[in-house]
Amino acid sequence: MNNRCHMHRRHFLTTATLGLPLLGGTTLFAQDLMKPAKPAQLAPELVKEFVRVGHNNLPEVQRMLKEQPGLLNASWDVGGGDFETALEGAGHVGDREIAEYLIGQGARANIFVLTMLGRTTEVKALLAAFPNLLRSKGPHGLTLLHHATRGGEPAKELLEHISQLGLTETKLAMP
Repeated sequence: MNNRCHMHRRHFLTTATLGLPLLGGTTLFAQDLMKPAKPAQLAPELVKEFVRVGHNNLPEVQRMLKEQPGLLNASWDVGGGDFETALEGAGHVGDREIAEYLIGQGARANIFVLTMLGRTTEVKALLAAFPNLLRSKGPHGLTLLHHATRGGEPAKELLEHISQLGLTETKLAMP
């Protein structure tokens, strides 16, 4: 009987708070009580530095990532809707070693980085499934054509494919 009463009390306390405004105008949900607190945001200057070194400094990328693993997918707000990760920085300058290292650590690859890496099968499949990606903009408005050019020999087939699909610009205007 005691256990049953405890279960009813817990159910009441859990459901009774749903949707009730608390002080300050917020609403408490039972699931919020069980969530672990999110870590603090990364300092923007730290993210900016990680993205900067992601363009060409593998030892520094490795050091910073070891000290702060949360940097792996951190995105720096360059401004005007232009965001960039360290992986994307490596992608648009053609630094294959940094790109492969970051992907190996679990960084989220996108069509731009895959194009630079010459991942022909994956990029062609994405373009076939989503043809409008051909004219999508990567960081700084750089296109797939730019990334294929930066990929060198491994991306040569993609460079030809993208050109045959009609993409001629290496950079598209930012909004």
